Amino acid sequence: MKAEWKFGLNIAAVLCLAGILFLFSRYGSAYHVRILNNMAIFITLAVSYNLVNGMCGILHLGPNAFVAIGAYTSALLTMTPLEKQMNFIIEQLVWPLNVIQVPFAVSLVAGGVMAALFAFVISFPVFRVRGDYLAIVTFGFGEVIRILCNAAQSLTNGPLGLKGLSPRTDLWWSWGIAVVTVLLIARFVDSSYGRAIKAIREDETAARAMGIDPFRHLLLAFLISAFFSGIAGGLLAHLITTISPTLFTFMMTFNLLIMIVVGGLGSTTGAILGAVLFSWGGEALRIVEQPMDLGLFSIPGIPGMRMVVFSFILMLVIVFARKGIMGRAEFSWDLLRRGRVPESRGSDTRP
Repeated sequence: MKAEWKFGLNIAAVLCLAGILFLFSRYGSAYHVRILNNMAIFITLAVSYNLVNGMCGILHLGPNAFVAIGAYTSALLTMTPLEKQMNFIIEQLVWPLNVIQVPFAVSLVAGGVMAALFAFVISFPVFRVRGDYLAIVTFGFGEVIRILCNAAQSLTNGPLGLKGLSPRTDLWWSWGIAVVTVLLIARFVDSSYGRAIKAIREDETAARAMGIDPFRHLLLAFLISAFFSGIAGGLLAHLITTISPTLFTFMMTFNLLIMIVVGGLGSTTGAILGAVLFSWGGEALRIVEQPMDLGLFSIPGIPGMRMVVFSFILMLVIVFARKGIMGRAEFSWDLLRRGRVPESRGSDTRP
């Protein structure tokens, strides 16, 4: 397919998405708008998380820490001094955060930059190890950040959290950030840096022999992932308007891991599909928690039953599609024209 046709189809797809968002923002119920916002935020998180776990091939278990950093940074920067004074009752917020207020867009960028800064600091001990040890280090970092959020009373308001945030996240913000995240990470993966991190994923020793510096390339991917995770944290904070340390537990990381595994590790398209299915499926399965009258007998509502069903579906996917829905394949207009998913070619190891 010619490049001009592909460009035209891409523009048409973006316009179609914009039209759908316009219709939902104008005529959709608050419930449907909330699901779409959640879906967009999960897409941003899943695609950025997949960059490290899928593309780089390292088991990173601390994205909840970067989401928390971005959420608290963005929330503190957008709250008015009066709102901060009303939230921080036990201990007052430290200066100069207690008098600073910036626009929403600036706070999102600040949340991303702060998350990337923390990622840079921990990258030196993290990338000295590999395998299970790296997973343990990143998991520990996530728990340390959560505990610090709980203990730093004069910075995060401790277990009380931050309440009464302005609901500034709408469909245009959430989906706009999601589209930008997908486009930039897809371009990064298709660049020489992306081919280099794939080579590191397949065989780090061979990649090093070809002149690829594993630390430099993995660090860049790690910082990009943390940056977009921090921005997603800011969007999440201004969507639910209340944040506390209990929101950023390992369960958030586990949910992201489910998304990229079901979609296909190493596939940006798979990460998007996994996020969409998780967001929509989680709401669709609420029906199994409702009381059901089957005529001869009735089934009482069982809280948490949807997670049991969701876990069963996950097991089926893992058993019958071990590489996930997409494997390592990516969507393209040529793929849509052929009407089939190609076999995963493993990895392009050209630096």
